Amino acid sequence: MSGSYDDSVGVEVSSDSFWEVGNYKRTVKRIDDGHRLCNDLMNCIHERARIEKVYAQQLTEWAKRWKQLVEKGPQYGTVERAWCAFMSEAEKVSELHLEVKGSLMNEDFEKIKNWQKEAFHKQMMGGFKETKEAEDGFRKAQKPWAKKLKEVEAAKKAYHAACKEEKLAISRETNSKADPALNPEQLKKLQDKVERSKQDVLKTKEKYEKSLKELDNATPQYMENMEQVFEQCQQFEEKRLRFFREVLLEVQKHLDLSNVASYKNIYRELEQNIKSADAVEDLRWFRANQGPGMSMNWPQFEDDEWSADLNRTLSRREKKKASDGVTLTGINQTGDQVSQPNKHSSVSSYEKNQSYPTDWSDEESNNPFSSTDANGDTNPFDEDTSPAMEVRVRALYDYEGQEQDELSFKAGDELTKMENEDEQGWCKGRLDNGQVGLYPANYVEPIQ
Repeated sequence: MSGSYDDSVGVEVSSDSFWEVGNYKRTVKRIDDGHRLCNDLMNCIHERARIEKVYAQQLTEWAKRWKQLVEKGPQYGTVERAWCAFMSEAEKVSELHLEVKGSLMNEDFEKIKNWQKEAFHKQMMGGFKETKEAEDGFRKAQKPWAKKLKEVEAAKKAYHAACKEEKLAISRETNSKADPALNPEQLKKLQDKVERSKQDVLKTKEKYEKSLKELDNATPQYMENMEQVFEQCQQFEEKRLRFFREVLLEVQKHLDLSNVASYKNIYRELEQNIKSADAVEDLRWFRANQGPGMSMNWPQFEDDEWSADLNRTLSRREKKKASDGVTLTGINQTGDQVSQPNKHSSVSSYEKNQSYPTDWSDEESNNPFSSTDANGDTNPFDEDTSPAMEVRVRALYDYEGQEQDELSFKAGDELTKMENEDEQGWCKGRLDNGQVGLYPANYVEPIQ
């Protein structure tokens, strides 16, 4: 800021400093940015909540689908329960993620929305009250200093122009001395021009220095006023930053399921279910229910007597013509057999989906004279429809009659077997209350 003249001084040098006129607008813009950042954070949380919801739905659908596949499949026993434990885990985790989604939207999202509404107040003409207050405060603090700065720029420009004019006048005077064509009067004018330009330089320099001094004197007050408005903006921004930090911590707590006691229990229970799988127990159950441990009505000698209840045989065969087997439901086993609920004793649900030939002839089955050898003797392996000796039996499982001609009983009930098992696996029996009907032969065992 010295009075010496330099050609480069007139070049405008742009500055990005906060103290330059108008550069306070970045601080004002930060207020508007704060409002937009609230919207961005709400959108961020909303998208995460939607992801949590979709994930929970996918877990539930996956668990439902695979639970059905495993239950209908060939897997059995404790390993089946361990496998199904994964589906139970998915259903419980799905519920937790739905709770996360609810917390994100009902707590975090709403908290930001309410804070934004309280912190930023919209104006009728657009914009926010807080932005306008900051803009007005900076403009008021900067206006006096900006006015003096403008005076300094004008004085500087005038001074630099006077210096340039002085140099030109001196150059003309010097050149005129070497020109013999100029008369003394013209030389005098050039000399006077030099003198006036020197005086202009002095005057503009003095004015320039004076305006600069006034600007320097006004700068401390200018800085103080600008600092005061800036500090108010800082306090407003500090509230937003601290609020964001608080909200983000709450979001983290809602997302972090590792600290949720029920979440830990889910995987502790899953681990226990898996470790409880016992191959020996499963093999023992399969032997008792699907292998050599099953009861068997071995062939016995029977009297060749004509059955008086032929209609029952015909009705039973028609009813079971297309049947693949007998489905055991709600089995409560007694004795030495191992309990395996929801599985099948004769034919499993998995095997029911397979195709087996069911071709047979009513004529061959119902004609008592069709199965004879060359001597006219009866084939001992054909169905014998003659009545057998009555035998007392005990129910091994619960059975609910599916038709009117079927009996219903509970595991442990005793009844009387009136006829031996037919080729479809059914027997005719009588309950102690006198009711007569059909029941699955492998649901009972003889009373020793």
